[in-house]
Amino acid sequence: MTQVNDPAPNPHATAEEVKAAFDDPKLANVLYHDWEAGTYDEKWSISYDERCISYATGVFNAVAGEDGQPYPTAMELGSGTGFFLLNLMQGGVIKKGSVTDLSPGMVQVALRNAEKLGLDVDGRVADAERIPYEDNSFDLVVGHAVLHHIPDVRAAFAEVLRVLKPGGRFVFAGEPTKVGDFYARKLGQITWYLTTNLTKLPALTGWRRPQEELDESSRAAALEAVVDIHTFDPSDLESMARGAGGQDVRAVTEEFAAALAGWPIRTFEAAVPQEKLTLRWRLFAYRLWLRLSALDKKLLAKVLPRELFYNVMITGTKRS
Repeated sequence: MTQVNDPAPNPHATAEEVKAAFDDPKLANVLYHDWEAGTYDEKWSISYDERCISYATGVFNAVAGEDGQPYPTAMELGSGTGFFLLNLMQGGVIKKGSVTDLSPGMVQVALRNAEKLGLDVDGRVADAERIPYEDNSFDLVVGHAVLHHIPDVRAAFAEVLRVLKPGGRFVFAGEPTKVGDFYARKLGQITWYLTTNLTKLPALTGWRRPQEELDESSRAAALEAVVDIHTFDPSDLESMARGAGGQDVRAVTEEFAAALAGWPIRTFEAAVPQEKLTLRWRLFAYRLWLRLSALDKKLLAKVLPRELFYNVMITGTKRS
């Protein structure tokens, strides 16, 4: 579970580095994700227990099915802290894994998480457009919320197919659709404005985070807008994957009602002191998300165009 000749994390970027990052999406990704690595799991309620194991395997099976499991070897592209790969390993989908990310900080945290879980995982700092593994290395390549950070998505798909073994599969999930990203951002902006202004009222000051923390969150949000490069139309994403040589390509979307509630909830949680978010609140938010996700799957996915949903997932294979 080691990194080989990889750069060290840089969680404390200088003002000059941050300024330069606004004109360099790859540098922005490194700085932002190194900055976020230590608190990323907490920020996004990521865990490595039954809750997230069930979510990860459910998402995977919804787009790729259960055939071929367990995959002997798999790589996660843009792994972050390892959420998707490690939970798929715990769910029996994958035997041996490799985490890769442009951010050294994220690779470091992912390897630490894997070690705590006792999983067989190695890791590399990697540019998705130049993956540092040989041809035909993996049975499976996965990613969660990564494609929208990559400047050249077509080049990344070509690299994914290169490192896959003949007949191997790729699965990417958690990518924002064009329509979904529009309403999610608007809901987040409105919620942030209302929360940060209402908590100025004397009766609600106990719910207000210190101003310096709010300012730091605003700076992080500004850099986040730089690292979020793309949104996708499901049909266009399928065309990209096919253009790179993918076979049996299929995109599926999820989360409409769940996203309409989820983004205001996530934004509210980021705007208030963490000690205010009691176990009762967290259970309420999680159960609401479960109910709305079930509504999306059982009803809304059957009657609404797939372009309206927030997340798009895509899978395909390499020619045998």
